Amino acid sequence: MSTEAADTASLLASARAALERYMEVHVDDDGALTFSHADVPCAVQAIRLADGLTVLSLTCVVAWDLPDDPALAAAAAERAGQGLFGTLGVVHTDSGVDLTLRYAFPAEGMDPSPLGTLLMLVVSTASQLRTDFIEQSPEASEQS
Repeated sequence: MSTEAADTASLLASARAALERYMEVHVDDDGALTFSHADVPCAVQAIRLADGLTVLSLTCVVAWDLPDDPALAAAAAERAGQGLFGTLGVVHTDSGVDLTLRYAFPAEGMDPSPLGTLLMLVVSTASQLRTDFIEQSPEASEQS
């Protein structure tokens, strides 16, 4: 039986190798992977939910401090219903609205090539969403 630490470390090493084919990846003190793609900061963590079930969790911050506008929330809800790779979230803050894209999936045993493809599908979706929402919100253009 393997340990949780070994399972998560192994999976994060695979994810790092897969992502480094496309961009520079940093390893945080807690082992999480961080990187940026087209101005979208992202983080990958590994979590063992049960023996034999270790998942990768990818979070991308699509945009932040957007105006708290009902039209933006409606647009985000519409996009979320379009079958994205990931879940688009709207977080209300004191500074406005932040948009995140999250995706978690069992990745244990995946080869680096398909793992990289899957991760990049999510990251590319986040980058496209950022472009779409920043264009809709000129007040947020200073984020670029």
